[in-house]
Amino acid sequence: MEVLYTRCSGIDVHERFVVVCLSQVEQGRRTKELRRFATMTGDLLRLRKWLLEAGCTHVAMESTGIYWRPVYDHLSGFFELIVTNAQHMKAVPGRKTDVQDAEWIADLLQHGLLKGSFVPPSAQQALRDLTRMRVTLVQERARLVNRLHKALGEANIKLGAVLSDILGVSGKAILSALAAGETDPQRLANLAHPSLQPKHDQLVQALESEGGEHVQFVLRELLSLIEALDHSIAHVEHQLEEQLHPCEETLARLEEITGVSRRILYVLFAEVGTDMSRFPDAAHLASWAGMCPGQHESAGKRLSGRIRKGNQWLRAALIQAAHAAGRTQTYLGEQYRQIGKRRGKKRAAVAVGHSILIIFYHMMLTGERYQEKGVTFLHERDKQRQQRCLVQRLERLGYEVSVQPQPAA
Repeated sequence: MEVLYTRCSGIDVHERFVVVCLSQVEQGRRTKELRRFATMTGDLLRLRKWLLEAGCTHVAMESTGIYWRPVYDHLSGFFELIVTNAQHMKAVPGRKTDVQDAEWIADLLQHGLLKGSFVPPSAQQALRDLTRMRVTLVQERARLVNRLHKALGEANIKLGAVLSDILGVSGKAILSALAAGETDPQRLANLAHPSLQPKHDQLVQALESEGGEHVQFVLRELLSLIEALDHSIAHVEHQLEEQLHPCEETLARLEEITGVSRRILYVLFAEVGTDMSRFPDAAHLASWAGMCPGQHESAGKRLSGRIRKGNQWLRAALIQAAHAAGRTQTYLGEQYRQIGKRRGKKRAAVAVGHSILIIFYHMMLTGERYQEKGVTFLHERDKQRQQRCLVQRLERLGYEVSVQPQPAA
């Protein structure tokens, strides 16, 4: 097999150490040198110095969790780096020890059998960290709100049965008073917003409880944690707005897409980026994101169309946007409803999320504005398709068909 790189190395990455195999081909003979380095900064600098002195030109490693990031950062700019998908590595028969893994990576790299994964630039990686941190904080806040509902239920305080949001203006005022030691349901109900005056009697009944100091302590702790998370989420969102301020015009244009909010766009910019040239076309982007049907065919039979594992952060944002679009009287909303009737809401959300991603790709590539097709677009298309099918059926039966529209009444 042809050797593409005469001096290259493969790195098996772990949390505390890396195993490096330096493979060199000179005068038809291959020599390998194996070394083990810790993942401290000084050790990674020694690794870089050793590879530079050996004349290494190409380095390959697996994308192992987040452990590959420091190694990549210390070698970037000095070598041609390839971060390969572990799934592709396992697809090629190999061995399983740290030393043999490093040798196997070096052998595959030397013969050009590795395909590099997309590694975003440092600015986009920083944006990814912020958007993913925000998602994690929002999820943690939701868990605390659920725990708050449970604590109120255990104390037989039925606040959630009267208020749609127990952390709204009225809910926060009542909960803060409960945590401070107020137990009179009449005075607690008076803290509600004037718009809830028709529900005053229901609030009084819902707030009758015999909870003691333990309930007050639990409420204080949960409310303080939720408040701290609210501040953290606000700080992260402010940082996101500052970083994406140069793209304000593009963000405003992309917000015209049905179901796509500013926060969804933050995730799209962080995960996909603003440079669409790295994807040959929209279909490649959808495949990379895991938002298109998978292919599993054997003996001429389609066995499964399950979507592949892609970018989970991007997919979650697109599914959220698709559910939002499904509640609108628009083209995407009608697409969601039509597919949902036949295939279910989950498949409909994936299909509409795929459409949103394709629209995002073309709007970023061409700079055009979003063009709403309207609710009737799919109905008209289906009407024409049904007409063609009926005409073809009659023609196969031997009839000559001429279609004339009925005059308007």
